[in-house]
Amino acid sequence: MQVKLKKTYKFAIRTSLYITIFITLLMSVFLYYFFEPKWQLILGFTICCYIFSFIVIQYRVERFIYKRVKKIYDDLTLLESTNLSRGPINTDMATLTQEIDKFARDKKLEIETLKVREQYRKEFLGNVSHELKTPLFTIQGYILTLLDGAMNDKNIREKYLQRASEAVERLSYIVSDLDMITKLEVGDLRLNIESFDIVDLAKNVFGMMEMRAAKKKITLTFDIDYHNPIMVTADKERIQQVLANLIINSIKYGREKGTTEISIENLIKNKVIVRVTDNGEGIEKKHLSRLFERFYRVDKSGSRKEGGSGLGLSIVKHIIEAHDEKIYVESEYGVGSEFSFTLEKAK
Repeated sequence: MQVKLKKTYKFAIRTSLYITIFITLLMSVFLYYFFEPKWQLILGFTICCYIFSFIVIQYRVERFIYKRVKKIYDDLTLLESTNLSRGPINTDMATLTQEIDKFARDKKLEIETLKVREQYRKEFLGNVSHELKTPLFTIQGYILTLLDGAMNDKNIREKYLQRASEAVERLSYIVSDLDMITKLEVGDLRLNIESFDIVDLAKNVFGMMEMRAAKKKITLTFDIDYHNPIMVTADKERIQQVLANLIINSIKYGREKGTTEISIENLIKNKVIVRVTDNGEGIEKKHLSRLFERFYRVDKSGSRKEGGSGLGLSIVKHIIEAHDEKIYVESEYGVGSEFSFTLEKAK
């Protein structure tokens, strides 16, 4: 197997050879003219000269390259200077090139990620501004109208106060939901983990949504009759909120006389998966990757008419992830959607 020498060694070997040959020839000529040449002495001198030259050149080249490579490492923050002082730095140019290429790729990826985050931040701030501005302007408009004299008319006064109250309620939802998401993200919202029957909880949510579903003649149902309880371990109140938000979304975007169905299946030994399926309008593929973002709306105009804070699916995702579980979405435009999430079975 051929041994690969460092380029600095090759440089030192060749340079030492040139110096040794030159000095040896010079010494041989000098001895030839002024003294009697002794070949043993010349041979010994040649060997000593070569070894000395190699050591000095190799050391100086290594130190020369080391200082410059160290500066590059420090400037690029590839290595800490304390790590360099513990041992000799690798002065191989190929290795250095690879590390710089890797550094450049990582930085490029980091910059692209920051650009995406910056775009998301701009969109988020714009959405927050719009969502808060709409109910605030509504409230302001009704109050100013009343102050301009409309309060003297009892019917108009009651109607405008009722609408202003609804706008305040929506504003309250937005602030409350934002507060909840923030707490979930930083881990301040503690989960009250307990064992409960997920079938019974789903029935309760159906009961809460019955009137809302009746307005669009949507049927809320299970895929089969669940005669036996299915016990899971989670925060009951938060999982109820998850189911409520998913069913509200299903009703909001559902078709007249449509169906919203819940199914609960064993996934693996200690997991169940809860599915909420509808035959509504469905979601286009281009929206699926951003569906759980704050304030992201598939239908920019129609969904606002339906009300809500625009944070429902984002809250759902955060609650499920706070349980260390997964949430999935599958949808076909014009056919319907299915949201599903996992839960741990009660032991």
